[in-house]
Amino acid sequence: MDELKEIQHQDLPETTIEARFENFFKNDLQLDEEIFLAQAMKLFAETKSILLANISAVGTGMPEEAERYWFAFVLFTVRRLMDNGSTIQKGPTLCQILRKARLNIVDFFKELPQFLIKVGSILSNLYGGDWEKRIEAKEIQTNFVHLVLLSKHYKRAYQQFFLTVDASDEKHSTGDNHPGCVSDYYRFGWLLFLALREHVLGRFKDLVTCTNGLVCVVALLLIHVPAQFRKFDIHDSERFVMTNGKADILASLCKTYETSEDELRKMLEKANDVITTILKKKACLAAECTPQNLENIVTDGLVYFEDLMDKPSLATNMMLLEKDYDTIPNKGELDERIFISDDDCLLGSGTLSGDVINMRGNGTKRKFDSVSSPTKTVTSPLSCHLSPPRHSYDVPAVGLSRMVATPVSTAMTTAKWLRTVVAPLPSKPSAELERFLSSCDRDVTADVIRRAHIILEAIFPSSGPGQSASLMDNIWAEQRRLEAMKLYYRVLQAMCTAESQILHAINLTSLLTNERFHRCMLACSAELVLATHKTVTMLFPTVLERTGITAFDLSKVIESFIRHEESLPRELRRHLNSLEERLLESMVWEKGSSMYNTLIVARPALSAEINRLGLLAEPMPSLDAIAMHIDMSCGVPPAVPKHEHGQNGDIRSPKKTSTEYRSVLVERNSFTSPVKDRLMALNNTKSKFPPPALQSAFASPTRPNPGGGGETCAETAVNVFFSKIIKLAAVRINGMVERLQLSQQLRESVYCLFQKILGQRTTLFFNRHIDQIILCCFYGVTKISQRNLTFKEIIFNYRKQPQCKPQVFRSVYVDSTAMHRKGKSGPDHIDIITFYNEIFVPAVKPLLFEFASTGSVQSTSCGQEARNNNDGPCPASPKPSPFPSIPDMSPRKVSSTHNVYVSPLRSSKMDALISHSSKSYYACVGESTHAYQSPSKDLSAINKHLNGTRKLRGTLNFDNVDVDVGLVTDSMVANSLYLKNGKISLKTEQPDS
Repeated sequence: MDELKEIQHQDLPETTIEARFENFFKNDLQLDEEIFLAQAMKLFAETKSILLANISAVGTGMPEEAERYWFAFVLFTVRRLMDNGSTIQKGPTLCQILRKARLNIVDFFKELPQFLIKVGSILSNLYGGDWEKRIEAKEIQTNFVHLVLLSKHYKRAYQQFFLTVDASDEKHSTGDNHPGCVSDYYRFGWLLFLALREHVLGRFKDLVTCTNGLVCVVALLLIHVPAQFRKFDIHDSERFVMTNGKADILASLCKTYETSEDELRKMLEKANDVITTILKKKACLAAECTPQNLENIVTDGLVYFEDLMDKPSLATNMMLLEKDYDTIPNKGELDERIFISDDDCLLGSGTLSGDVINMRGNGTKRKFDSVSSPTKTVTSPLSCHLSPPRHSYDVPAVGLSRMVATPVSTAMTTAKWLRTVVAPLPSKPSAELERFLSSCDRDVTADVIRRAHIILEAIFPSSGPGQSASLMDNIWAEQRRLEAMKLYYRVLQAMCTAESQILHAINLTSLLTNERFHRCMLACSAELVLATHKTVTMLFPTVLERTGITAFDLSKVIESFIRHEESLPRELRRHLNSLEERLLESMVWEKGSSMYNTLIVARPALSAEINRLGLLAEPMPSLDAIAMHIDMSCGVPPAVPKHEHGQNGDIRSPKKTSTEYRSVLVERNSFTSPVKDRLMALNNTKSKFPPPALQSAFASPTRPNPGGGGETCAETAVNVFFSKIIKLAAVRINGMVERLQLSQQLRESVYCLFQKILGQRTTLFFNRHIDQIILCCFYGVTKISQRNLTFKEIIFNYRKQPQCKPQVFRSVYVDSTAMHRKGKSGPDHIDIITFYNEIFVPAVKPLLFEFASTGSVQSTSCGQEARNNNDGPCPASPKPSPFPSIPDMSPRKVSSTHNVYVSPLRSSKMDALISHSSKSYYACVGESTHAYQSPSKDLSAINKHLNGTRKLRGTLNFDNVDVDVGLVTDSMVANSLYLKNGKISLKTEQPDS
């Protein structure tokens, strides 16, 4: 078999690279801090060889550009890691570095994860194992994404209410808006928001709270901006809520932006304090003032500042806000004033659509994940470009009363669910839940209550380690703890009810005494609260680290959690689906995953390799240890008597390691598009395992499965886990096959080879991403099939997959100690081509040779499988199955010969077309089959290819009420739209039930 060769690149002149770096520091940045320069030069010298070996993999691959990236990476890293706080402030900020390096923030954060992966061991040696937490790269990146979204949200709101011309330009004061002109009032509003954000909201506050702050600023502008710059009529009843013939500004804004009036009034009080403190303005009750601005406005509870925005004092007030901002230690590295102008070179050029920013720098499309993800928390944060939640709240679709669907508006809608559905719930177990808790072999009510308080206090601490939190932060943390606790009790009761109906008993001791199960439920509840608010400082997997569980543990409860909380908004369902996909693709394979503790029981032949690599999880810390760590105060129920761990093995059950450097691979890159619920599209029917399987999933691995079959609980858990991995791989393999236009036979071969590797060469997955194995399977199968397909083509098409992260093919983990024993030396991470040649091929060569001799991986006999199974027999790995029948993903390809796709029309576009309609609308997209001519001709060609002369009637049904967990997934698209006899068939849309 031929081996792949890396493409050689042109190295930069090694003799002068240090001089160029020093020149960039001293001359371009004009800095002279000797201590900072010394540390920067040291790190640069340590990492120079990595740069020279990876020039083609940085940015666009141009040597000069790669060098500028590396300069920026080193300086940013050193600034963040220097111990002396005062010295850090003397170093260059990220914005200063990027301006001089001629880079924008989007590209910088897109490339930064690869740098951190490659130099992680060097950073550990120089700065200690906690370097990643000290850098806070993910937090700064998410903060930037939030600011982009907030600035766009503010801009839209301002343009709805006010003229965008400069306030001092009289000739344009009543004319049309002029692009490129930034109103002084617009600038003042953003500066006031930054002051509110710094002095009141706290550093790195969540998106929902910041949006409330922006709505507060808009309210202040409506009160104070001179009436001549308005774009609205105060008597417009379609825009404003009218009370006794007057416009109620606060009620109108709350209705438009999905916030609560109580929260808005509290924020206004704090904003008024900021104005009084910074601008030295004297507040007066609006009801006692008679300016023109307040005519026909409900003034109850409003405060007015007479000279806040009048022409003579506006410039002075802005100068004071600028001065105040300059005096605040900007630990976040970003000068947030750059968002006032879209033309700032640091932002790049592009347009915002949903939660994705398309940056067109260098002719490439850059995409943002909105949290992420928290989500992506957020990563993986929420899939905000999708339609609003099923349990949405009706608002009139006229005037300003209907929000444009954006990541911010979707977050506010989801937060309203938390505020209106979860917040009113009791903060203790209901009578029905207490009935289940007291019906166990012993009453576990006190245990459940105490655990909930401790774990949620650990997730939402009132103050950080060694520092005092502001009153606002403490209030915020307490509110989030209560929301998570109420949601936890609600879902736990629903699970107990369902379990008791199946078992015909209310004694659920096995489940309700399982420590790991309860921690997973609390972590899932807390993650949903974090994802709703889109926090920056507690991104996933923070909930895992603070509760002592692992990704493998959490993956066991996600489907059940979705199933048993019917009111969960669609966006939160999608968040959990994407989160499960993220867990399966890489996080469960990380060092310290409890999956390995289960795997060595289910598959003893793997225990030697698992132990050699040190993959086993550490014991899960006790509740007392967690309580001591967070220094629990009063209000937590006293500890209950300790019990020795019984058949569940809970007290000393495994936990993930916290000291090991977490590969950036597992973090959803915040500049890739969010992953839809492709995995759950495969599982939108009833689970093949009844609810009692939840008990066996958390039982001791060596126990016999209560469901029978002669398996241990470990074997059952691995069987379920492997089946999910295989389903996820099937979806991704199918997507790649369509992009590469390969035959169905090759698809079967790649799929079966993947299954065989999972079952017989399981160690290839250890510490890696499943896509790395999939990509190698594609090349191996096509190579044996003598198909002219290069790895470059495979990677090019993989980049178009929604889950693609560059780290997947740029940084593949290798066991460096094993390589040294073979006489080779090198880094812990290599590119996908080197991995294929040096690791993958030697491991799977027998399987590939079988395929070469038979022409099909699937045709291999079971006897041959056993002879080649170096990892030992695996009862949890059945014989490879044929490729499953999976639904087409949305957008769905509806032409077998042309690139024509159909997809639900984005709600923001639909709103522009029609305001009142119960019908569904769909967008049809496609590519020209010849040289581009014009939009009309291309659309005509699409229609011709799609429908021919046949007229279609009916609409697609995306709201299949028979789906068990209430998801509106891509599989429903396939159920509604399909090809029959080469023509499109449409199902009639059913009325909502």
